Amino acid sequence: MKHYVRVRLFTFIWMGIFLSSIFFAISCAKKVVRKPAPEISVTQEEVKRLEEEREARRRAMIEEEVLREEGKPIGRYVGDWETQKKDFEMEDIHFEFDSAVLTEDAQSILRKKAAWLLDNQSVEVLIEGHCDERGTAEYNLALGERRATSAKSFLTSLGVDANRLATISYGEEKPLDPGHNEEAWAKNRRVHFVIAK
Repeated sequence: MKHYVRVRLFTFIWMGIFLSSIFFAISCAKKVVRKPAPEISVTQEEVKRLEEEREARRRAMIEEEVLREEGKPIGRYVGDWETQKKDFEMEDIHFEFDSAVLTEDAQSILRKKAAWLLDNQSVEVLIEGHCDERGTAEYNLALGERRATSAKSFLTSLGVDANRLATISYGEEKPLDPGHNEEAWAKNRRVHFVIAK
């Protein structure tokens, strides 16, 4: 019986030591206190300054692109707001047969449009892709979308915010020239720009 009491007493002592060491280890662990991040206050003047710097960088990107193109100047839309808007919308870009690749002329027109869009930040544009009548309706819708996307990508590469540009394809549905010859088809292979806002 004494042996049983000793074993039991020994077990309680070891359990006490074990539990106390665990409690001691837990209580001695360093507590990590996380401090909240300091609040950063930005004034309206700083926001305006940052936006102006961003616009200056965008314009610089356009100027660098022009220098790379052997100093070809960027055309400008001139006149009052309504005249500029009308000229912007009337100037389409055109494509080769069965292609969504931008020609040099198309790139030049898009540089001009990008410069105008950077100067008129509130303007939003719908970019319409069009095709000639050759090919199936489904194929032409897809080709029109590729053409509109190609123009949008080029404008965004020049610093125009993609959120200001929407695309749509009309395929062969809205021909500029209803003729059935190469002259009419060349006019219809285009991207048209509509100022939405």
